[in-house]
Amino acid sequence: MPIDATRPYDDDNIFARILRRELPCKQVFEDDHVLAFHDINPLAPDHILVIPKGRYVSWDDFSERAPDEEIAAFVRAVGRIAREAGLVAPGYRLLANVGGNGGQEIPHLHVHIFGGKPLGPMLAR
Repeated sequence: MPIDATRPYDDDNIFARILRRELPCKQVFEDDHVLAFHDINPLAPDHILVIPKGRYVSWDDFSERAPDEEIAAFVRAVGRIAREAGLVAPGYRLLANVGGNGGQEIPHLHVHIFGGKPLGPMLAR
Protein backbone atom coordinates (compact mmCIF):
# COMPACT_ATOMS: atom_id res chain seq x y z
CA MET A 1 0.00 0.00 0.00
CA PRO A 2 1.60 3.31 -1.03
CA ILE A 3 2.39 5.74 1.78
CA ASP A 4 2.07 9.51 2.15
CA ALA A 5 5.67 10.74 2.04
CA THR A 6 4.70 14.01 3.73
CA ARG A 7 3.79 12.27 6.99
CA PRO A 8 6.21 12.14 9.95
CA TYR A 9 8.73 9.32 10.24
CA ASP A 10 7.31 6.08 11.66
CA ASP A 11 9.78 4.43 14.06
CA ASP A 12 7.92 1.11 13.70
CA ASN A 13 8.56 0.73 9.95
CA ILE A 14 10.33 -2.45 8.87
CA PHE A 15 13.60 -0.71 7.98
CA ALA A 16 13.76 1.03 11.37
CA ARG A 17 13.31 -2.39 12.96
CA ILE A 18 16.10 -3.84 10.80
CA LEU A 19 18.38 -0.96 11.80
CA ARG A 20 17.64 -1.69 15.48
CA ARG A 21 18.47 -5.37 14.82
CA GLU A 22 14.94 -6.43 15.78
CA LEU A 23 14.58 -8.11 12.39
CA PRO A 24 17.28 -9.95 10.43
CA CYS A 25 18.57 -9.06 6.99
CA LYS A 26 21.05 -10.54 4.53
CA GLN A 27 23.54 -7.69 4.85
CA VAL A 28 25.70 -6.58 1.93
CA PHE A 29 27.28 -3.39 3.32
CA GLU A 30 27.33 -1.23 6.42
CA ASP A 31 29.12 1.92 7.51
CA ASP A 32 28.35 4.83 9.85
CA HIS A 33 25.59 6.19 7.59
CA VAL A 34 24.29 3.32 5.46
CA LEU A 35 22.99 -0.24 5.64
CA ALA A 36 22.47 -2.35 2.51
CA PHE A 37 20.91 -5.80 2.24
CA HIS A 38 19.27 -8.18 -0.22
CA ASP A 39 15.55 -7.66 -0.81
CA ILE A 40 13.50 -10.53 0.63
CA ASN A 41 11.24 -10.48 -2.46
CA PRO A 42 13.74 -9.84 -5.28
CA LEU A 43 12.46 -8.50 -8.60
CA ALA A 44 15.76 -9.19 -10.40
CA PRO A 45 18.62 -11.68 -9.90
CA ASP A 46 20.44 -8.91 -8.03
CA HIS A 47 18.12 -6.77 -5.90
CA ILE A 48 19.78 -4.83 -3.11
CA LEU A 49 18.15 -2.24 -0.85
CA VAL A 50 20.27 0.64 0.41
CA ILE A 51 18.97 2.68 3.36
CA PRO A 52 20.36 5.58 5.35
CA LYS A 53 20.65 5.03 9.09
CA GLY A 54 18.97 8.37 9.72
CA ARG A 55 15.22 8.86 10.15
CA TYR A 56 14.18 9.97 6.63
CA VAL A 57 10.80 9.17 5.12
CA SER A 58 11.72 9.68 1.46
CA TRP A 59 14.26 11.03 -1.02
CA ASP A 60 12.57 14.41 -0.68
CA ASP A 61 12.89 14.37 3.12
CA PHE A 62 16.52 13.18 2.91
CA SER A 63 17.57 15.78 0.32
CA GLU A 64 15.99 18.54 2.38
CA ARG A 65 17.13 17.63 5.90
CA ALA A 66 20.21 15.40 5.81
CA PRO A 67 23.62 16.95 6.36
CA ASP A 68 25.87 17.12 3.28
CA GLU A 69 28.21 14.50 4.79
CA GLU A 70 25.35 12.02 5.14
CA ILE A 71 24.09 12.65 1.60
CA ALA A 72 27.58 12.19 0.15
CA ALA A 73 28.11 9.00 2.18
CA PHE A 74 24.80 7.57 0.95
CA VAL A 75 25.45 8.34 -2.73
CA ARG A 76 29.00 6.98 -2.53
CA ALA A 77 27.77 3.83 -0.79
CA VAL A 78 25.23 3.13 -3.55
CA GLY A 79 28.01 3.30 -6.15
CA ARG A 80 30.38 1.18 -4.08
CA ILE A 81 27.74 -1.49 -3.49
CA ALA A 82 26.95 -1.70 -7.23
CA ARG A 83 30.66 -1.94 -8.07
CA GLU A 84 31.31 -4.62 -5.45
CA ALA A 85 28.33 -6.62 -6.74
CA GLY A 86 29.88 -6.56 -10.24
CA LEU A 87 26.98 -4.63 -11.74
CA VAL A 88 28.74 -1.73 -13.44
CA ALA A 89 29.97 -3.49 -16.60
CA PRO A 90 26.70 -5.30 -17.41
CA GLY A 91 24.57 -2.38 -16.16
CA TYR A 92 22.07 -1.85 -13.39
CA ARG A 93 19.11 0.31 -12.40
CA LEU A 94 18.56 2.52 -9.36
CA LEU A 95 15.05 3.21 -8.11
CA ALA A 96 13.77 5.37 -5.26
CA ASN A 97 9.98 5.52 -4.99
CA VAL A 98 8.51 8.63 -3.35
CA GLY A 99 4.94 8.85 -2.07
CA GLY A 100 1.69 7.44 -3.40
CA ASN A 101 2.08 8.08 -7.12
CA GLY A 102 5.69 6.86 -6.93
CA GLY A 103 4.62 3.59 -5.30
CA GLN A 104 6.55 4.04 -2.03
CA GLU A 105 5.39 1.40 0.45
CA ILE A 106 7.80 1.80 3.38
CA PRO A 107 8.17 5.19 5.10
CA HIS A 108 11.97 5.07 5.23
CA LEU A 109 14.11 6.21 2.31
CA HIS A 110 15.48 3.28 0.37
CA VAL A 111 17.14 2.89 -3.00
CA HIS A 112 16.72 -0.32 -4.95
CA ILE A 113 19.69 -1.56 -6.96
CA PHE A 114 18.49 -3.96 -9.68
CA GLY A 115 20.77 -5.98 -11.93
CA GLY A 116 21.75 -9.40 -13.17
CA LYS A 117 19.59 -9.40 -16.30
CA PRO A 118 18.27 -7.02 -18.98
CA LEU A 119 15.69 -4.91 -17.16
CA GLY A 120 13.53 -3.72 -20.03
CA PRO A 121 11.86 -0.32 -20.32
CA MET A 122 11.98 2.05 -17.39
CA LEU A 123 8.21 2.32 -16.98
CA ALA A 124 5.37 0.07 -18.04
CA ARG A 125 3.91 1.32 -21.30
